[in-house]
Amino acid sequence: MGEYPHTLAELLEIVREFVKERDWDQYNLPLNLAISTSIEVGELLELFQWKTHEEIEEALKEDDFREALASEIADVLVYLLRVADTTGIDPAKAVVEKMKRNREKYPIDYWEGRAPNRFNRPE
Repeated sequence: MGEYPHTLAELLEIVREFVKERDWDQYNLPLNLAISTSIEVGELLELFQWKTHEEIEEALKEDDFREALASEIADVLVYLLRVADTTGIDPAKAVVEKMKRNREKYPIDYWEGRAPNRFNRPE
């Protein structure tokens, strides 16, 4: 495995190893992990809070902002992978199945170029 694994299975193994080395399985219960995921998503959102689209575009050109963003994305992803792992959910399968349902729910002929919201759903 290289420095940057390219599969979910490799990422899951890195996270499992990290948790096992620290004997943290005892704390990695689905509820705790879901709560921690939510906290980390809040920290991700905080990076964008009160910024205009233009300010975000400028921030994305700054190394410090990109490093902070990458760190928060990683935190969210690690917790989501642990939620999946501790509940026996295959994250790759879950995404593929969800996208199949989304293709049915949002057919191209109706939704192309439209942002979905609760007020513009077809009858």
